[in-house]
Amino acid sequence: MFDLGRSFLATVERSPRALAIVDGDVRLTYAQWDVRVRRLVGAFDALGLKPGDCIATALQNTWRMATIHWACQIAGLTIAPLNWRIKAEELDYCLPNASARLLVFQDVSADEVAASAAARAIPRVAVDDAPGGTHGFDALLATDPAPAAPRASAEDISLLLYTSGTTGKPKGVPRRHRTERAAAVAHVAQNCYARGERTLGVMPLYHTMGVRSLLSMALIDGCFVCQPRFDAGQALELIAAERLTCLYLVPTLYHDLLAHAEFARTDVSSVRKLGFAGAPMTDGLLKRLQAAFRPELFVNHYGSSEVYTFTINQDAAAKCGSAGRAALNQRIRVVKLGSFDPDETAAVGEEGQIIADLEGDEAFEGYLNRPEADAKALHGGWYFTGDTGYFDADGDLYVSGRVDDMIITGGENVSPVEIESVLSLHPAVSEVAVAGLPDERWGQKVVAFVKRTGAVDAAALDTHCRGSGLANFKRPREYVFLQDIPKSPVGKILRRKLQAGEFQTDQLARPNAAQ
Repeated sequence: MFDLGRSFLATVERSPRALAIVDGDVRLTYAQWDVRVRRLVGAFDALGLKPGDCIATALQNTWRMATIHWACQIAGLTIAPLNWRIKAEELDYCLPNASARLLVFQDVSADEVAASAAARAIPRVAVDDAPGGTHGFDALLATDPAPAAPRASAEDISLLLYTSGTTGKPKGVPRRHRTERAAAVAHVAQNCYARGERTLGVMPLYHTMGVRSLLSMALIDGCFVCQPRFDAGQALELIAAERLTCLYLVPTLYHDLLAHAEFARTDVSSVRKLGFAGAPMTDGLLKRLQAAFRPELFVNHYGSSEVYTFTINQDAAAKCGSAGRAALNQRIRVVKLGSFDPDETAAVGEEGQIIADLEGDEAFEGYLNRPEADAKALHGGWYFTGDTGYFDADGDLYVSGRVDDMIITGGENVSPVEIESVLSLHPAVSEVAVAGLPDERWGQKVVAFVKRTGAVDAAALDTHCRGSGLANFKRPREYVFLQDIPKSPVGKILRRKLQAGEFQTDQLARPNAAQ
């Protein structure tokens, strides 16, 4: 199997004049980009880096970050992309954990880099003259290009992703060249990408979705249009100006695109393929996107950093909420809640924990230096995702939430996602998140946190739920109206913040209880 360095060079040789990457005024063909990639390879050689060494980054999505990624693939180095919002204490954990030999950072990360003892202990490459660097990125880029000779094999480690670490320290997920390439090839196939597609490169390159977009575009001689950080108005401008053909985003970003005042006046007709991942999409948002874009393909992609693709639904709007069926490189089961026996499967319609076969081509082999995390997640050759879900009578998977997010009220298990989808269909609901809060009688009560677009109160939303067919015990007992739903940098709802009261209510109302 090809390693990723050979994959990139194959595209350079096949389509040297094809537009490869756009970042503001920077527009590079594959031939032009290849020179910059190989200049960095030469610079890494000059710094004494050897195949197998690790480079860490704390960068936004720019041509520089994408170039570093490909240079590492050719040089046989492992790249550990870190969140550019990273804190000093996180750097002090991640850099030694990754055995990083070099850190590349920019101005937005400079203060935290300066405060990190682990960062100060290794060479630091500063982008755009950010303070605190031992080397400048532009100087590295002036190095003579290394030969077009990949140094990695398919078995070498390509990428070290760190999970978000919403509970405890982040976990390093090592991924080999062969697993990364298999995931990229599957991404192309499952999203029906054609040669020369153009995508918005806004999902962070420290996140598996961003890496998948970068790699898949290169495999099909496509174009990666950088957006360093998401801004809905700018994203709409890029869609129109660059005639983007496909989008692969988390639901939150789609919501923000539709909610922007310029959406109705923007030409989005070039976008024919939509894909989403990272979190479930509510029924209401699915329907609005289908009506707004009328895409040829609308893919619900369910996966993780550990095992890139679990399931695919290529017609998401036709069966709202369904994550579809096992992907090309995977087998999926749902086991009974509380069980760690891969063969103790749940019945049709019964909610349980979703697990994935570790023999899949896209699967990792265990966390980096975290045996306790392996012991929790890996059982009998299967990866226990921590997600809850069930198969319906047709054999399609529905993802209902996280095991840790399950609300137990009066002895009944309640999934937040089901309630969120019901409430999302109310025309005055912009966004909604559901969580369980302590209750003396019920143990936990179901609470809906709502961002609204118009005048609506708890009574109206309770009437909506009653008319939806939602079981009585699942109805929210309280509604809290918020200015914004707290989310992670990649758009995942942070229920722990809701449960801790870390939010701002809107100006129209205080919490309301339903009867």
